Amino acid sequence: MGKTRREFTPEYKNEAVKLVIDTGRAVATVARDLGINEASLGR
Repeated sequence: MGKTRREFTPEYKNEAVKLVIDTGRAVATVARDLGINEASLGR
């Protein structure tokens, strides 16, 4: 069996984007800290 796909709430997604914008940290750094794929956060 394959991996199950994780789903994130709109609130979680908004907070992740806010972290990048408000802190000025790189997308890759924030994604790594949150344990999500960099490309997913970049979109």
